[in-house]
Amino acid sequence: MNLTTIDQQEFGALTEPHRRELYVHCYRMMGSVQDAEDMVQDTFLKAWRRRETFEGRASFRAWLYKIATNVCLDALEKRTRRVIPFTREGVSTLDQPIPPDVNEPIWLEPFPDDWLAYDDVGPDGHYVERENITLAFIAVLHLLPPRQRAVLILRDVLEWEASEVADLLGVTVASVKSALHRARQTMTAHTRANLEGIAPKTLDHERQSLLENYVHAWQTADINGLLALLREDATFSMPPIPSWYQGRTTIGGLVKKTIFAGQASGRWRLLPTRANGQIAFGLYRRDETQGVYSFYAIQVLTFGDDGQVADIITFRNPLLVSKFNLPPSVPL
Repeated sequence: MNLTTIDQQEFGALTEPHRRELYVHCYRMMGSVQDAEDMVQDTFLKAWRRRETFEGRASFRAWLYKIATNVCLDALEKRTRRVIPFTREGVSTLDQPIPPDVNEPIWLEPFPDDWLAYDDVGPDGHYVERENITLAFIAVLHLLPPRQRAVLILRDVLEWEASEVADLLGVTVASVKSALHRARQTMTAHTRANLEGIAPKTLDHERQSLLENYVHAWQTADINGLLALLREDATFSMPPIPSWYQGRTTIGGLVKKTIFAGQASGRWRLLPTRANGQIAFGLYRRDETQGVYSFYAIQVLTFGDDGQVADIITFRNPLLVSKFNLPPSVPL
């Protein structure tokens, strides 16, 4: 394929089919939806400007991944590692004051399922349906230094050969193998056990009933109803608040004095969505002055292998509403 003989429109037709999978790749690298969008745009721009460097030794898709990976690595040299509260600091207790928000761009963001390439998976694109898009995986992935992160994604997620990764990163095969070994050790050491991965799009009756009870508990401020759905060692966090809490009793105490405090029935409304292959909700808060429920956060649920809720993480980022194609407000 000679890319120097085609115009920009023809080049766009070649790159566009790879956009969604590159979004996923750049999200894994960057941990941010907005950053992923920016990295893909930079990738396509650099690919167009450097189209004469495509020699056809590897596939066009692999060439785009090489550019995207290096675009991400360059950007990560200047950025702080993305985290969730669970990977940032130790567990909090109720006798500690709730800390103020940390509003620097340090938090991982949820990834909309609409951006996953479920419907057009090809022979070498099946990886999007594996568990390596879940929040738990992404959170541990971002404990790795950027180059180890890239190696693990390319080897264990995209299933590239070590020689291909070495060529992409400009290092030796031995260096790739060493980095992969260290990355796998870190992933194993920090991965939480007994968590379910990707939630099926079609839910069985038991799971559907649990979610209906979950929504009802939030919308009626039923603390006991909410706690009954949680695993005993469940975790709860709401970044950009940096603290996180563990255990039914602790979560119950926190909820009672904060989000369900006072006359809280009718304070919250939940709209279903999906993030990172998991069940999620758009969380809306009642705004009496405007006469609507206003978007508050994206809330992502992780389940234990016992079917109970193992983790609730509520991403309080107003910019996420447009990424998930949710309305900014809903009527009372």
